[in-house]
Amino acid sequence: MSHKAWMKTVPTENCDVLMTFPGRHTPAVAMGTGMGTRRQRRCQRPPRCPADSTDDHTLLWLLNHIRLGIPELIVQVRHHKHTRAYAFFVTATYESLLRGADEIGLRKPVKAEFGGGMRSFSCEEDYIYENIENELHFFTSQERQNIIRYWLENLRAKQGEALHNIHFLEGQPIIPELAARGVIQQVFPLHEQRILKRLMRSWVQAVCEAQPLDEICDYFGVKIAMYFAWLGFYTSAMVYPAVFGSILYTFTESDQTSQDVCCVVFAIFNVIWATLFLEEWKRRGAEFAYKWGTLDTPAESIEEPRPQFRGIKRISPVTSAEEFYYPPWKRLLFQCLVSLPVCLSCLSFVFLIMLGCFQLQVGLCPPVPSAGDRCGVAVSPPSPSPQEFVLSIQELPRVLRFLPKIVLALVVAACDEVYKKIACWLNDMGAR
Repeated sequence: MSHKAWMKTVPTENCDVLMTFPGRHTPAVAMGTGMGTRRQRRCQRPPRCPADSTDDHTLLWLLNHIRLGIPELIVQVRHHKHTRAYAFFVTATYESLLRGADEIGLRKPVKAEFGGGMRSFSCEEDYIYENIENELHFFTSQERQNIIRYWLENLRAKQGEALHNIHFLEGQPIIPELAARGVIQQVFPLHEQRILKRLMRSWVQAVCEAQPLDEICDYFGVKIAMYFAWLGFYTSAMVYPAVFGSILYTFTESDQTSQDVCCVVFAIFNVIWATLFLEEWKRRGAEFAYKWGTLDTPAESIEEPRPQFRGIKRISPVTSAEEFYYPPWKRLLFQCLVSLPVCLSCLSFVFLIMLGCFQLQVGLCPPVPSAGDRCGVAVSPPSPSPQEFVLSIQELPRVLRFLPKIVLALVVAACDEVYKKIACWLNDMGAR
């Protein structure tokens, strides 16, 4: 089911993250409870599924693991009436989100009387943070969804656990593995139509107005906001070389000397402009990073490992905490013996196909008269190969001359799908 269809039927006030499962593909009698009302909080028991959709055992197995492994989450099971698809509507209480913010080290603004600035959230000193008393506005939707996603992705299996023919390793993330196997169709955060409409008016539909970067950061996150901040700064900075280049082009004379001098002047101007642009963006980017609380983020060495990481448990010699460890020599061996040969083979295949299409295109194009022919000098042309002789016949259909481009486009599309699966496989095997 598409994201837009869920957005139109989901009570977003009671749901932050939606987890969907494959639905039934054959028509059947409508059953289930529908999507529910906006203020409904009661979990609804899913009806029995047909054989070609997600079965009850899978739903209950995952539901029990989420409720036992992540008791902070509130999960509602719903059955969509029209698509026959099941979904988990996931949210959490305000108190649980506070504990999650403490767990992931979410940075929040501090009240002015306690020093101001940004600081990692701590439940022990929650009174020092701005808007802590306001349950509706302390967390943005993006922050709530990040906390819930962190919990879901770090739901790990115990030794010997299995679901049907899927056998989990000890400490292996459950939900990413089920998503890779197709048991879970997709996991995605839900939009808030109220905020989207406000951004539509103040950002998308606004003309010659500054971008609402703070609102973008609150809703989409720091990375998206930083990208659009850079894009706006870059677009504004391009006005200077555009104006200067237009002036040079207008007043440059047609002689070669004037053109050469203007090219040198414009090149010097671009060097100075690029230097000033980079230095100014460093300052502007640092201001945004400080404002949004990412200036002094922790180093990657002390961050939590990604959920897809697999390895053996051990005590870290650096932090003395329990961590997953995978020997570097095994990773290097896989990269040298598997990843590198596969990537080189894929690149070689694409290069040979592209070269063959180019050669075919050269053969299909009509021969261009040589310089001697244009000057009236008889020059004996080289003997064409049989392939060139056949393909250069003028009576060939015009459509046939586009054959190499069509073949190349089809090969690129096919290779894109194949290489995507190969890349996912290499990523899963290298997720260690």
